Amino acid sequence: MNRILVIRGGALGDFVLTLPAIKLLRDRFPQAWLEILGSKHIVALAEKRFYADAIRSLDSASFARFFANDSELPSDLAGYFRGFDLIVSYLFDPDGIFEANLKRCGVQTFISGSPRLDHREHAALQLARPLETLGLRLENSAARIYPSESDRDFARGFLGHPSDRIIALHPGSGSETKNWPIANWQKLGNDLLAHDRELVIVSGEADEERAGLLESAWKGKAVQFARNLPLPHLAAVLENTIFIGHDSGISHVAAAVGARCILLFGWTDPAIWAPANENVTVLRAPGEKLGDLEVDAVVAALRLTS
Repeated sequence: MNRILVIRGGALGDFVLTLPAIKLLRDRFPQAWLEILGSKHIVALAEKRFYADAIRSLDSASFARFFANDSELPSDLAGYFRGFDLIVSYLFDPDGIFEANLKRCGVQTFISGSPRLDHREHAALQLARPLETLGLRLENSAARIYPSESDRDFARGFLGHPSDRIIALHPGSGSETKNWPIANWQKLGNDLLAHDRELVIVSGEADEERAGLLESAWKGKAVQFARNLPLPHLAAVLENTIFIGHDSGISHVAAAVGARCILLFGWTDPAIWAPANENVTVLRAPGEKLGDLEVDAVVAALRLTS
């Protein structure tokens, strides 16, 4: 097997949960050229960082033709796909149209892994199941992310000192229903600041309102705001921190890079969706209602983690 392509769309957490499956391929075929096709800012976490020799964006309109029956396929993309000995796709393709079009291009070995998961076992195990056709079986569901030295150089410059003194908070997620009340985040942060802890507040575009409220509350305090950092840089910033977050993609990055994590879960099932890393503590809200999770419970968990 000389050239392997993994196609993985979806959100950040979906990608990190797929890394254990990609690691199976990398470990089994260490000399192969392995490329990942997906959302470029997400799959950048893997580019020349153990997993992928190269990445390519899935956001081109030309790919849409591969999801239509009897379409005229772009010759450049047809040649691109044909150049791989193995393609593993996690694209939603219920009618097999994408797979059929790749085989029209001359792709010989194609493995389809559905992105639709159930509640029978951890998500990483489900995503690795299709590779059993190659004799590959996942034993460890914990994802790993490997920052480069340039990523770590950025982190050192951003933080100004070793990150093991930092507590990182991510007060958002991809859904408001997964979020702990912002008043609780502020109360938690006030407690930490009163005990001379330094904070990094992580936020993306979806978290700007929440991050803005905390920035207003903590102006002049020992708080840094990591806004919209490139994901490889953010991973390095989080690498040696204590991290507190929700059921979110950023939490998966923090766990995979080795941060000591306290993750707050409400209605979503941590047995399926929580990172499987040993450095993760999950706090399940009473009655699955995050509003009922007390700040004191998080502080208590933090004392055990520190």
